[in-house]
Amino acid sequence: MEGISEMKSEPRLAILYGGVSAEREVSLGSGKAAAESFSKFCEVDLIDVTDAALPAALDPAKHIVFSTLHGTFGEDGQIQKLMEEAGIVYAGCDSKSSALTFDKVDTKEALRERGISVCPEFAFEAEDSVDLDTLISVVGEDVVIKPRRQGSSIGLAFAKTREEIESAFSGIKEGPWVVEPRINGRECTIGVVNGEVYEIVEIKPHSGTFDYQSKYTKGGTEYIAPAVMEIVLVNEVKKLALDTYRACGCRDFARVDFMINEQGQPFVLEVNSLPGLKETSLLPMSAGAAGHNFDNLLRLLIEPAKQRFASKYSFC
Repeated sequence: MEGISEMKSEPRLAILYGGVSAEREVSLGSGKAAAESFSKFCEVDLIDVTDAALPAALDPAKHIVFSTLHGTFGEDGQIQKLMEEAGIVYAGCDSKSSALTFDKVDTKEALRERGISVCPEFAFEAEDSVDLDTLISVVGEDVVIKPRRQGSSIGLAFAKTREEIESAFSGIKEGPWVVEPRINGRECTIGVVNGEVYEIVEIKPHSGTFDYQSKYTKGGTEYIAPAVMEIVLVNEVKKLALDTYRACGCRDFARVDFMINEQGQPFVLEVNSLPGLKETSLLPMSAGAAGHNFDNLLRLLIEPAKQRFASKYSFC
């Protein structure tokens, strides 16, 4: 009977996947992979989110939520705020940190306040009349153009001349955007889980640009984990990742993306509060290089939420 009593006190894990953003397909893959692994050691309810609303099936006294919702209404703090208001315990960054890290400009402003190196940017709305002379004076002509609040490299574009910038702008129809100088060098990422920094993953797309196609086409990109670099630089990047995680108020887990320029200086590109979670995704690569297999990583990702749930309901 003791085993039955303990089982009743254990929460179920509700995995949210799908969502309503342009990253729905990415989320479906993450959710299925997470559910398959989590089901090895806990009871799982896999919930497809098809509306921008809190799923009715969620029970605050029964569920811990593990969200794999990417993009709008997944990473931007909206569903996190709804769960907080409903008293639902969930894994990952809270609503404030999620909202901050989803906005590339706000993230960089927060990092600048902490003395963390980020490149300059020029932000604008699609309906704005952009003065190219002003833009070029801030970021130059060799630039990266991307949505201000979007992930998975959706909408990412590159330009090297004034004419190419004008051409890229002609295809922008809506939303907030940001333009940054293109940093030539090494593109890397690193996972931070429960305040522990994992190993650096170097990203080497065969096309030369880590866009949506390179990211999600099999064989389109080479990944080196751990990245091969001088120990001094490794330590600098790891410290940068942890400082960034803390500056943005992250909790449980996040992934920090950065560029190392040709002079060896690292710059934070952005923070992903809800990184992809297939076994071949970047956070699992970073964790794998640090000695954590996929199943073990997921246990680590959910542990703080289990502790918060136990504290709330006084379970042992």
